[in-house]
Amino acid sequence: MQSTAQRNQHVAFGLSNNLARLLREFSRDFERRIHSKLLQRGYDDIRPSHSAVFANLGLGAVRVTELAVRAQVTQQAMGKMLKEIERLGYVSRDIDSGDKRAKEIRLTEKGIQLAEDCIQITAEVRAEYAQRVGAAELDQLEACLRNAVDKLDLDYLPESWTDR
Repeated sequence: MQSTAQRNQHVAFGLSNNLARLLREFSRDFERRIHSKLLQRGYDDIRPSHSAVFANLGLGAVRVTELAVRAQVTQQAMGKMLKEIERLGYVSRDIDSGDKRAKEIRLTEKGIQLAEDCIQITAEVRAEYAQRVGAAELDQLEACLRNAVDKLDLDYLPESWTDR
């Protein structure tokens, strides 16, 4: 028979020490480090929430609806973020040649430069992690996650996330 304190401790441990929480904390730390380095490079207008757009955009043109699905947010939320990022000059919205009612979103030159800087910064952060946790362990973690993504058929992810 468990005491109330023991039961509460068991429940708290189960809620705070599970795969979802570990992945979320790892992801948050990784993103915090990236954002900090973006600030150091002068991107003081970029907020962490903007990653929902940039992580799902790619270099081609994409519709707002597809971006929203990829980012798992509503079209309204994605539209609001896009307006802000467009105002900052990182993306442009043009009329879709296949459907005049729809808008295509694409990176501007400024957005492409940001993407290139993010690739460099991501490599820097990954190197920091490799130094702290070990390169082999980090490679293994990444390989296991890619394998899991593939096996789970997470089809809302862009092909580029799963085709490595």
